[in-house]
Amino acid sequence: MKQQNTLELNKTGNERFSSAGFILSAIGSSVGLGNMWKFPYITGLYGGAAFFLLFIIFLVLCGLPILLAELTIGRGGRGNAASSFEVLSGKKSWAFFGFLSVLAAFIIMAFYTVVAGWTLHYAVQSFTGSLFENKDYAAQFTDFNAGFLPVVWQVVVMILSVWVVARGISGGIEKFNKVLIPGLVVLLIMLMIRALTLPGGGAGVEFFLSPDFSKLTFESALVALGHAFFSLSLGMGIMITYGAYVNREQSLGTASMAVGFGDLIYALIAGLIIFPTSFAFGIPSSSGPGLVFIALPAAFEAMPFGHFFGGLFFILLAVAALTSAVSILEVPVAYVMNKMKWSRAKSAIALGILLLIVGIPAAMSVTGPLSTFLPGGKSLFDWMDFLGSYVLVPIGGLVVTLFTGFAWKRAGEEAGLTSNWYKLWMFLLRWVAPIMMVAVFIYSVYTNLG
Repeated sequence: MKQQNTLELNKTGNERFSSAGFILSAIGSSVGLGNMWKFPYITGLYGGAAFFLLFIIFLVLCGLPILLAELTIGRGGRGNAASSFEVLSGKKSWAFFGFLSVLAAFIIMAFYTVVAGWTLHYAVQSFTGSLFENKDYAAQFTDFNAGFLPVVWQVVVMILSVWVVARGISGGIEKFNKVLIPGLVVLLIMLMIRALTLPGGGAGVEFFLSPDFSKLTFESALVALGHAFFSLSLGMGIMITYGAYVNREQSLGTASMAVGFGDLIYALIAGLIIFPTSFAFGIPSSSGPGLVFIALPAAFEAMPFGHFFGGLFFILLAVAALTSAVSILEVPVAYVMNKMKWSRAKSAIALGILLLIVGIPAAMSVTGPLSTFLPGGKSLFDWMDFLGSYVLVPIGGLVVTLFTGFAWKRAGEEAGLTSNWYKLWMFLLRWVAPIMMVAVFIYSVYTNLG
């Protein structure tokens, strides 16, 4: 019966990543906008290297164990982020909890394409020089979002994402990441060298790499924990879905370490780009999310060949956003393929259209026509962000820890861990990670609704 359920539920099993393609795709998913957009300003706010150290600790204690658990569930179940739980447990109740991750991915994709569209717009504006014609960058950002251009760019991002996902795993997602991830590395290195050679940039490096433990608080620890979890693309079914496409010969432990290391290096280089640049031009490194779209354009305008380096920077953001968008879209696509028995192309196109119907109001709610519609005091964009990122994602992570730690008895066998590593993994999944996930959930809800 269990084998029959596996065959019945699984419509993704005929697609596989190569070993290198899987790792590059998983890294592509994790190196999204968060580490380049959010990580620098929260690091600047909470003590530089001291916060970075906390981030590393939580990445190891919470992020990597859950990442390995998600990949293991995916490969063991060989289905989507919901059906894999049912296949492995034999209980439909677990499929419902898995579906929460699919729902999280859907909601996040609806508004994530908005931000990804911003990066494409700013890349074009920077290369053409029109970004620097009006020096009031805050007003420029507001005016841009007040019109319908964000919707145009959102549609472009969605079309690109649907096109890649519709082409399949090896022919679409893997090829896409094999081109873009090496390009991302080249852009990172070029921008890091430019930032490190700016006059006055050394002060930014010193700030980033010199710990200020006096700024570490319980709040900063929760922020570091949340970022360690979110930066690995956990809790939204991505790694479960990708795990379903992984060959049996692939070491999941090695893959988890490679993805975690890639995420960490990306965060480090992001700091070595943002902090030297912000210090060189007197920009507060803790100036919030507006650092990227409002503060940094002023820095690029002031530096030699700033139009070129500004364009490279926003292309870097766009590449990071697109690789993540593709992985997020794959989650509901895999679910619809399994559930509706549709082809991959039909599932991707249908979901792309539905996501635009849901997501366009979010794009228009930032400073656009729907910005005055504030149910509960939040815009539609903020509500989607809150529900997807701060409610469903931590719940999804908690479900993974409880399922792998307590409900699924063959997790260690599927993960391929030796006895000692298995015991450590189980200890972290059963007693450390769940507490951390509950803490992140409570803190996220409190800070967003309190």
